Amino acid sequence: MYELEIHKVLSAELIRRADRERLVREARRARRAARGSAGQEAERTVSADQDRERFAHAA
Repeated sequence: MYELEIHKVLSAELIRRADRERLVREARRARRAARGSAGQEAERTVSADQDRERFAHAA
C-alpha cells in the first residue's frame, strides 16, 4: 500500500513538472514570436522611408 502512495505522489509530481515545462516552452515561443514581429515592423518602417530623399536640401 505504501508503494502505491509513493507511485501516486511521484506520478503527480512528474505531471506537474511536465505542465510547468510546457508553459515555459509556450512563453519562450510567444516571446520569440513577439520579437520577430517587432523586428519585421522595424524593418518595414525603414524600408518605407526609402521613397524619401536621404539628406535635406541645402538652403
